[in-house]
Amino acid sequence: MVVLIILWRVLRFPNLLLPQDIEEYMRPENQSSVSEFLLLGLLFPPEQQSLFFALFLGMYLTTVLGNLLIILLIRLDSHLHTPMYFFLSHLAFSDISLSSVTVPKILMNMQTQRQSISYVGCISQLYFFIVFGCLDNFLLAVMAYDRYVAICHPLHYTTMMRQELCISLVAGSWFFSCAHALLNTLLLVQLSFCADNTIPHFFCDLTVLLKLSCSDISLNELVIFTEAAMVVILPLISILGSYICIGTTVLSVPSNKRLFKAFSTCGSHLFVVSLYYGTISGVYFFSSSWGSNDEDIIASVMYTVVTPMLNPFIYSLRNRDIKEALEMFVNRANFFK
Repeated sequence: MVVLIILWRVLRFPNLLLPQDIEEYMRPENQSSVSEFLLLGLLFPPEQQSLFFALFLGMYLTTVLGNLLIILLIRLDSHLHTPMYFFLSHLAFSDISLSSVTVPKILMNMQTQRQSISYVGCISQLYFFIVFGCLDNFLLAVMAYDRYVAICHPLHYTTMMRQELCISLVAGSWFFSCAHALLNTLLLVQLSFCADNTIPHFFCDLTVLLKLSCSDISLNELVIFTEAAMVVILPLISILGSYICIGTTVLSVPSNKRLFKAFSTCGSHLFVVSLYYGTISGVYFFSSSWGSNDEDIIASVMYTVVTPMLNPFIYSLRNRDIKEALEMFVNRANFFK
């Protein structure tokens, strides 16, 4: 349906943006009277700037180093060359990228005392934020399906979760994430931004930018409430369905050993899913009912900064395979020394 609407828009407006004209069209002088935006979501008193700079820098370095360590361990240890850890390595890369889209800009603004971001920089940040946010969403659904097959169909796990399927699932996640981000970005750059260039947020969020536009945003809203909603809701339904089947299978033949195995296998993933969707719902579904922008910003910090930082700890502290791989890695490093 959304594709037909976009096609109708192209036929009605023949001068609609073409892919080869993206770079030219995104220039502020060609599209908008606004050459830059002001990110005013995180403003700290001068005497607290150093404290919060160190805090965000520490969280960012922990995110990058922790997730890089997860990727490195999975690549080096042959015992971790399984579908679950294959998906986990891509989730770790996505978490690094998602945090890198926003946090370095926050740190630069704190250091330079300038809250501005260029028009092209804002659009670019929006595109990559949508890509890696959606990629996290799809990968969590794929990992839930992997756990469903491992627990509900253990004898057929190797045949069902073959390498070709795993690669296809990850490639499909990348494709739909990039397509979703490109569609929303192309629709956004057609809008005009007039006098107000103040963004009450710490990054260029799609919903905030639509509120600043003085153009007709009906098509953008239609896409958000159809195609964009499906990008979030369908993976969530897939996750819930997978865990309902897992719960039914485990409880059909109750035993302490089976319950412990299921919890140790799915506990980390369930915690990450709860944290991820809990903060997303706080930002995009309940923020209007709060009546304050502070809660929205706090939830966004949890979603974009804290969650990617916690994922390596969540997946490693309760994971025996990761612990053993880390011990082997440390022993090898000591041996070479």
